[in-house]
Amino acid sequence: MLVLTRKRGEQILIGDDIVITILDSKGDSVRVGIDAPRGVIINRLEVMQAVTEANVAASKATAGDAAKLAGLLAGRAHPTKQQNPPAP
Repeated sequence: MLVLTRKRGEQILIGDDIVITILDSKGDSVRVGIDAPRGVIINRLEVMQAVTEANVAASKATAGDAAKLAGLLAGRAHPTKQQNPPAP
């Protein structure tokens, strides 16, 4: 990990096209601006971890969940082929 000390208004260049700018710092918080091409995905780590945990929890089906789904599917009416109406 590279550790840098920067002051407000100073920048960090990542690669050729990503610029990190220190906007402000107050107490324990630092405001950071990120200028990157549109195709670069930028996410906060804690948000990505929460989404991953939620996805893992949702993917863990129980036997009860499977039974509920089977019951819902069994009770569903199946569409029938509609007969052509008689010609007038």
